[in-house]
Amino acid sequence: MKKHLIVAALAATGMFVLPAQGADEKAGAGNGSASQSAALYDGEIRKIDKSAAKITLRHGPMPQLDMPPMTMVFQVKDKALLDQVKPGDKVKFDAEKIGGAFVVTRIEAAP
Repeated sequence: MKKHLIVAALAATGMFVLPAQGADEKAGAGNGSASQSAALYDGEIRKIDKSAAKITLRHGPMPQLDMPPMTMVFQVKDKALLDQVKPGDKVKFDAEKIGGAFVVTRIEAAP
């Protein structure tokens, strides 16, 4: 009986926390989940610096990183990603904030 009272009391005070529908779509990115492609951002390559492992992208809004559309330089997690693209290409990409830097972790030609 006590458990029912505790549950009722928690429910009445709003202490139950339920995840929002569609919350954190990127949570599964990088682990082979089916939602991985849904989390990719739109961009256009402006410049590539292979020696520094950096790429300049003009991108659309990136709400998961709290970023409006802009052109900026990203580091790349793996230099081999830069062999797949060239300046002017429209791409889909994923980026994360790692150690205070924005890092492209995946990139592919846009359909």
